[in-house]
Parts: sequence; structure tokens; C-alpha cells
Amino acid sequence: MGAVSSGPLQRESEGDTSTSGADTDADGDPGSDFGTESGAGSVAASGVRGGTASRTGDGAATGSRGGASSGIGSDGPFSRAVLELDGVEKSYDGTGVIRDLSLSIREGELLTLLGPSGCGKTTTLRLIAGLERPDDGVVRLDGEPVSGPAFVAPEDRDVGVVFQEFALFPHLTARENVAFGIQEWDEADRERRVDELLELVGLADHGEKAPAELSGGQQQRVALARSLAPEPRLLLLDEPFSNLDVDLRVEMREEVRSILKEAGVTAVSVTHDQEEAMSISDRVAVVHDGRIEQIGTPEEVFQQPTSRFVAGFLGHASFVSGHVTADCVETGVGCVPLERVHGLTDDYRGSDIDLMVRPDDVRARGVAPEDANGEVIHRRYLGPTVLYRVEIDTGDVVGCMHNHADQVALDDPVHVSLDADHALAWFPSGEQTIPDGGR
Repeated sequence: MGAVSSGPLQRESEGDTSTSGADTDADGDPGSDFGTESGAGSVAASGVRGGTASRTGDGAATGSRGGASSGIGSDGPFSRAVLELDGVEKSYDGTGVIRDLSLSIREGELLTLLGPSGCGKTTTLRLIAGLERPDDGVVRLDGEPVSGPAFVAPEDRDVGVVFQEFALFPHLTARENVAFGIQEWDEADRERRVDELLELVGLADHGEKAPAELSGGQQQRVALARSLAPEPRLLLLDEPFSNLDVDLRVEMREEVRSILKEAGVTAVSVTHDQEEAMSISDRVAVVHDGRIEQIGTPEEVFQQPTSRFVAGFLGHASFVSGHVTADCVETGVGCVPLERVHGLTDDYRGSDIDLMVRPDDVRARGVAPEDANGEVIHRRYLGPTVLYRVEIDTGDVVGCMHNHADQVALDDPVHVSLDADHALAWFPSGEQTIPDGGR
């Protein structure tokens, strides 16, 4: 069955979009429509069907750089790789957009590609969908190559796509939109499938409504149900929450994750929103300059980043300089016991390192000048919390997050101390990443 006409996977809206001789997006690659019919925007609405209806579980994903595999290993209960990218590269007008990218996504996993605008994450999604061809490397689905020496058309890949603009057919009801991609099914099976999906997404009583009669969140759920209808073996979500207001965005994250897990779908999402990636994902792959910088659980990449880029991109990160002794790391905020530093080996004894601290790892309390080890140089009121920037006596500047009721004035002398209940990440002084064997 042919694919539904659709618009392109939307790319990042910021960054340098100029290349010679082609209209380009922020990833640096020329736009590519998958069909042209107005109003259709989901590859998954037709032609991408088959597979099993129930896939559950958690799995491992591996990247080409920064960080080991994370999750259930090859002997785990959900170890079958649904999607593999092996050494994939893509360039436009001689500019590399994807560089030697390797990735494995296991059955039942929800993995998010997270990165800034222009990093290549949406191009990666397009390569998976078959909307772009890689210059080198192989894309495999269920172990079978679909891009590389052989190329399988998007409509034959059994891959569903949910676009950020939803792209529902305005002249069809919610029920008809959901059923659009399974028209060749037996009528009874088709109606049963639509009923199941409308129930799954909480719209059983809204099936006869047109898209214009639905809220933004309801439209998104219809788009999701439409993509799930053909039972794709892999679902791709391109910035799925970007068109929703802030409050609805948070609500829909939880709903979409719950729906995908209940359906047992293996899914890859793309976003530049760190909170979104952390809240919906089993694994997060941080993409930077066309490469996977680090991959792991949300907790791993946030608490134990393997590069300073990952540390800073995932949230406010400060670095406290220190010297490794036999017993601790001597810093401007005290002597930190070695057991509170993640994976610090004996090889670094006597070396200078930088400890990474998040704002909630540090406390600053007002004291008399003679007891101070720092001074407040910036204060930002955030409603429930206040973010302080404190310059400590060593010259390091750290961020401290306090309850809004705490009152520490600008320029006040303070005593800064560590208040972390987890092992701290670290980097060799002056280095951007952890060398192999450093953990």
C-alpha cells in the first residue's frame, strides 16, 4: 500500500541554515517532502503497518561516543534490537551533519534524541524513517538493512511517525483519521482497532468530532492513535509537544508515555527540551555536532555526564576546582571524601580536577565576613525557588538553588558547603571529557 502524502519532518528552528544551492533546515540538510497532498502529515497514517500489537519492556541503547551501553544487556528479557544504526553519516554540500553515528534501540524502549538546534537529531529521525538516504553506514530494522547498500522506501518500513503539527485531516472525524491508515483491513477488524485506540487515548466519546472541535491535547492523541493503528514496529515522534502550551505540554508528556508503554511500542523521540527528554524516556541520547555525546538513563546522563557539554546542556552546572589527595579532594567548599566522587581512580592522586555540582548540590548561608568563603554576585527569583550565583574565595563561581523564603541578599558574605546526597561527577582540569579508564 502506498504511503500517505505528508509534509516533512520539521527540523530545528534555530541555527545556521545556509548552504549553497539548496533550501536547507537548521540541521543543514535540504528539506524533503514525503508526498505533497495538503493536509496530510503522518507517514504512519498509511502504508506503514504490520508487526505485533503488544511489545513491552525496557532495553539498552548504545552510542558511538561518550558512555557505555546502558540498560538490559543482550541476555535480558527484552534484548532484541528493533532499530540499529551502524556508522551512519550524512552530509549536505560538503558539510557533515551526521558523523559516524551508531545506535541500538531495544524492543519496548522509549529513547529520546536530545540536543540543541542544528545538532543533527532530526536528520537522524529522517534517516530512520527513510526520508533521507545516508552517505555511509547502515540502518537496520529487526536486523534487516533498510538503508545502506539496499534502500527500503519509507512506506515499506513499517515505521510510524507523529509530526509536531499533528497534520490531521480536517474533513475527517477523529475516528476516520485514526482509521485512515488501515482502510485495507477487514471492516470489523478496522472498527475494533479504532475502538481500542480511541479507548487507549481516552477519546472514546469524541470519535465523531472533527479536529477543529478538539483541543490541542486531544488532537495530539488522535495523531498518536492514527500512527499506532497500523501496529508499526517502530514509532518516531518529532518534537511532539512543541505546539502545546506549557501546562498542557507537561500533562501530555505523562499521557503519551503511558499510552506508548501500555501499547508496548518501541519509540524514538526527538526534542531540544531537556525536561521533556528526562520525563518521558527510558534512555536519553545527547546529540552534539552530529554525534552521540552520551547515552544512558535520564539519571545517568544528568548525574554522571561524560562531557562538559552534556553537563551544561542538561541543566545548570558549576565546576569547583580541586586537588586530589590521599583522602579527599581539596576544594574551595571543603575537603570532599574520595568515596563521594564518582569513579575517581588512584591514577588521579596528586592531580587537579574539577568537580561538577548542580544548584541543589550546594548550600549558601549568610555568615559574618570572617566566617565566609564566598560572596553572592547574582540573584534570580524563579517563584518557588531562588537561584544564587556565588563567587567563592578560589575564584570559582557556583550556582545555589534555595527555597523562595530564604533571604540572602546580593553582595552578602556567605559560607558555601556541599549538600549532595550522591557521588559527584568530575573532569580532569582543563579537559572537556573523561578519558578512557578515568572512571
